[in-house]
Amino acid sequence: MEIVVVLLDLMTSPCFAGKDMRIIVFCFRPRTKQRRVIYDALLRCTKPERIWDLYAFTCGPSKFSNPNPKVRLLNEYFRLLGNRYHHASMSMIEDGSFALSNDLWRISDINFNYALCQSYPFALLVPKTISDEGIIQASNFRARSRVPAISWCHPGTGAVLARSSQPLVGLMNTRSNADEKLVAALCARFVDGKDSRRKLYIADARPRKNALANGAMGGGSESSSNYFQSEIVFFGIDNIHAMRESFARFREYLDTHGAASSDGMSSFLRHGGWTWGGGNLSSMSASVSTLGDSGWLIHVQSVLAGSAWIAARVALESAAVLVHCSDGWDRTSQLVSLANLMLDPYYRTFTGFQALVEKDWLAFGHPFSDRVGMPSISGSSFELTRHASTGSFSTSPLRQASGSFSPQASNSSHAQNNYSPIFLQWVDCVSQLLRIYPFAFEFSSTFLVDFLDCVLSCRFGNFLCNSEKERQMCGVDEACGCMWAYLAYLRSSEGRSHTHYNLFYDPLKHNGPLLPPAAALAPMVWPQFHLRWACPFESQASELEAECRNMAMKFSELQKAKEVAEMKAKEYLAAMEILNADLQNEKLVSSSAMNLAKRASKESAAIQRVVESLGCRVNFTNSIDCTVDGRENSPTETSQRFSLPRRESEGTTGRDDKSDLSVSITVVTDDVARSSPLGRVCETLCPLRAQGRGCQWPDAACAQLGSQFVGLKANFDAFERLSIYDHYFQSDEILDM
Repeated sequence: MEIVVVLLDLMTSPCFAGKDMRIIVFCFRPRTKQRRVIYDALLRCTKPERIWDLYAFTCGPSKFSNPNPKVRLLNEYFRLLGNRYHHASMSMIEDGSFALSNDLWRISDINFNYALCQSYPFALLVPKTISDEGIIQASNFRARSRVPAISWCHPGTGAVLARSSQPLVGLMNTRSNADEKLVAALCARFVDGKDSRRKLYIADARPRKNALANGAMGGGSESSSNYFQSEIVFFGIDNIHAMRESFARFREYLDTHGAASSDGMSSFLRHGGWTWGGGNLSSMSASVSTLGDSGWLIHVQSVLAGSAWIAARVALESAAVLVHCSDGWDRTSQLVSLANLMLDPYYRTFTGFQALVEKDWLAFGHPFSDRVGMPSISGSSFELTRHASTGSFSTSPLRQASGSFSPQASNSSHAQNNYSPIFLQWVDCVSQLLRIYPFAFEFSSTFLVDFLDCVLSCRFGNFLCNSEKERQMCGVDEACGCMWAYLAYLRSSEGRSHTHYNLFYDPLKHNGPLLPPAAALAPMVWPQFHLRWACPFESQASELEAECRNMAMKFSELQKAKEVAEMKAKEYLAAMEILNADLQNEKLVSSSAMNLAKRASKESAAIQRVVESLGCRVNFTNSIDCTVDGRENSPTETSQRFSLPRRESEGTTGRDDKSDLSVSITVVTDDVARSSPLGRVCETLCPLRAQGRGCQWPDAACAQLGSQFVGLKANFDAFERLSIYDHYFQSDEILDM
């Protein structure tokens, strides 16, 4: 935090101006002995001398581990090359097998040990036709050896968006064949199998006069005559010092005209009783003039306009665009990353936004420690420093690699004021795009606020140090927690209803590039971030958005209830189908039983008629057995019981209530049978019956039945229609009875 000591009345009040738009004033009573001790403690905490004193290192192990960001960078390169089936790993990095390529571009490991450029990532995406030796030669022509490298390539047209630092043309307009060849290779494309060139735009983020001034000190800008089919464009974006001063004026304006300022006085009571309600137009115009004089919104608009212009050239003209400023790590990072955000819908998701920040800001060496005001790598014997991005330098430092070792004091990182809200300004630009295109982003403005708070809090190690090499030397990935894992954990706790999610996100509505016209790029104050301390009530989300979020939560609950009801309805429907099937089976069984009963009734009637015709009395019951009782050669009746076996051919189901039909037959004795006509026929036909003697058949009157059975067997067809089995009438069974 920036610290300014001011005197208010009789109290000495250290005033802490925060990078998050907050101004904190500590007030002490006069002659307080501890005020100097407290002031020194606050100064020590807000500006630690060593990087090891930051909270990310002193808080201990974190549960939000940080996987190696090199793996994520390679996965992003694979996606840009179209190799989605390849997945990076640490073993791939260790054995150097990550150098893949397509028809136009390749991944180079020329900077694997950071020997080419200490502020560049370990892997670079370069034209396939350029060798590593050519890249080394071209790096000598660029400030801090930041050679032109590809940041994004169009998957269909092959148009690329590249970045670098300024060329070292100087006053003599020095040329480099290797650099010109490398830049020309960025314009390569194949049409009908033939190699051709596309138009090249070189976007210089600086004002033209600044570029000319840098040329007098060894830097400068390209000449369109030296680069084939090229056009040089100057965006006129000011340097880090102008941004720092603009942000300070903007913060002071918000503190002065907010609902409650750092001095405890409301803006309604300031300036001798001038109030908004009083209609004092001079007060209103003065405040508006102060906002305009801060220049913050003008700078935001310049970055937005430049990024939109770059995106339009790549999307509409399929042209190649090379972007640079002085060192290529401040304004260049703003323009390139914002243009990527407009061109590729993937970067407008949570996963893509992380890949974009890690690629164009962290990997390509934006000096976060210098710009945010944190210490760099320091120790007892050395400190890793870098040159200030002031635009004023000699020829020799420009040709040296950044990050050279030099013995300095432990607090040398604060010797020059290189603090500047460059990254904060870029996130402000993202919020402006989110306001213009509310359906195009998966994340919300609340996510951007929490994201910035995590960056400025020093709680995580992702944004410590000035380059990928420095973070590797510090062991940040192993010692500190990961901000991305923490934010993902917050979202997972509530799912899609979390405030980080954009309620209006529709990926199909904006599945292509965002190309806002110039009239739509008029910026506004970002209320969720800029006004949250000065105007807490006004900084909250609008009532409409809050109501929409409540409705979305209710809709989500209703959706879950609907799913549960649909599942229960499906269960009930399945149960009803099962019951319906059982009912149909019951109907079939009942119908079959009724048919069987009718057939059995007919059969029993036929059997009764047949048996009675033999001189027997038949009694059908529902019992299983039929009993025939009687005494031989007695005038009484003999009764026998037998059962008719089940017939499997009837296809019965075996239910208990379907018992076999039992027949009770009463047989007349021999004396009675002899007097009957059938007895006389039996006596005449039976070979075992002698004259004057009784029946010699084993059972009385069975000869009559046997003879009748023999006759009945001849009528097989008739019995078949009655469905009576032949074995019912086998004489052997009768003998066994």
